[in-house]
Amino acid sequence: MPTNDQIIKAAGITTGDVTHGLLNPEQARKFIKQTFEPTALGALVRHEMRHAKTGELDKIGIASRIVRQKTENVDANGDGTAPVLDPATGQITGYRVKPNFSQVSYSTTPVRLPWELTEETLRENIEGAGLEATITNLMTKQLGIDMEDLYINGDESMGSATAFSATSAYAAGDTVIQGGGVYVFTSAHAAGAWTGADAVKVGDAADVNFLKINNGWIKQISTGGHVYDASGDTGMSLDMFYNALKAMPNKYNNGRLRWLMSPHRAQEWELFLLNQGLAKGANFPDSLYKSPASIPTVQVPRMPDDKILLADPQNLIVVNTYDMKIRKTTEGKEAVMADKRFYVIHLDFDAIVEELDATAIITNIK
Repeated sequence: MPTNDQIIKAAGITTGDVTHGLLNPEQARKFIKQTFEPTALGALVRHEMRHAKTGELDKIGIASRIVRQKTENVDANGDGTAPVLDPATGQITGYRVKPNFSQVSYSTTPVRLPWELTEETLRENIEGAGLEATITNLMTKQLGIDMEDLYINGDESMGSATAFSATSAYAAGDTVIQGGGVYVFTSAHAAGAWTGADAVKVGDAADVNFLKINNGWIKQISTGGHVYDASGDTGMSLDMFYNALKAMPNKYNNGRLRWLMSPHRAQEWELFLLNQGLAKGANFPDSLYKSPASIPTVQVPRMPDDKILLADPQNLIVVNTYDMKIRKTTEGKEAVMADKRFYVIHLDFDAIVEELDATAIITNIK
């Protein structure tokens, strides 16, 4: 008897026409929550539900060093003078503290996940009709994983990736397709043969249509946050973490920061400490393995190995709208003639950073 994996592959999971079967808003919200559950960052980052496809999220901040000395029974300014009432406006001019209001814009991008399933598949598998729920759950889990991948690695510039040419020169950050892979140059590349030493692979050529959907947190922080380029380092080091932390203003180093790194990078850090300890006969505290610079690490499988993010996870925001649609149909000419069920999930999203100044990224780690 075929396995579920074989059945799913044999079922022809392809795009189909979908006409009805809309979940109600409460079910849609539950489904969105379910997509986040199997991911490393799902429970840590901030989620915002909005009705509008585009809009702004309000930011409210308070300045620092705003307290002034008190004089008994006197409403005084910081210099001891009294506030003055402007008779023309009725406003008091003097020392008063106000919150700082600002906004961060979002613009959601629509995406979809379609598949189809034959009635024969449902009849002949060991789970019977229960296979439909099994496949839906698998799709839900993979949707969550893929969406987190986009939140982290999305890069709209991937859409302009072209085949590498030895007669062309490339700047750092340019994207090319070479040998079936998608690469981003980490430094300028003069016209000449491909070496691979000055570029890092970010996916397969087939991933271009996936990665180009929207700009993720890495792209946004790389262009607007604090960047520490580790290309000059010989490898992993404790200084690398402290240099990235030093680039961020102290006011954000408030105990809520986390290092976001791939499992492989976390293991490389552990190996570095073990080798250092063996070479020098030293024993490092256990906390150093999990919390470089006293900041806990979070292992994120979709993080690239050559980068580490430093951020408060609540500063990383995923915006969705309520009109997420999960559609299914068993009707219509195509469904009847092919004896199939058609499914498609529609949603939109935007991955944004509330305060870029409160983020840092370590790049080009060897």
